[in-house]
Amino acid sequence: MTQEFATRLIGEIPYARTLGIRVDFSEDTLLLILPYQKSNIGNPTLPALHGGAIGGFMEVCALAELRRRSPKLPFSKPIGVNIDYLRRGNPVETYARADIFKEGSRVANVRVRAWQDNEDEPIAALSGHFLLPKTL
Repeated sequence: MTQEFATRLIGEIPYARTLGIRVDFSEDTLLLILPYQKSNIGNPTLPALHGGAIGGFMEVCALAELRRRSPKLPFSKPIGVNIDYLRRGNPVETYARADIFKEGSRVANVRVRAWQDNEDEPIAALSGHFLLPKTL
């Protein structure tokens, strides 16, 4: 996979385009970046990122990591997703990386961490099961 392919991959997801998600692909690692946009603020008083924007960002990250492994197949479909919101999302860039914990023939278990200033202090974590597409 190349940076260009990873960027094109994310561009295939309409919500990723809406959120303005960018890709940094290096050393065989897919890192997604959610840039600060005023439209992603859920609580303007604090201000804090909207939980739906954070959750959608992490789901896109999981889908992209699964698709990266099988680029010729369609995107996987979420079966069940749990999100833990751990800290307030400040109005700055947010990063996410996915790890596939188990990949069977039909279902994969994926975990995603999202952070801002320090990867060791995530603002949210996703754990999800995804239905894998049938092989060609």
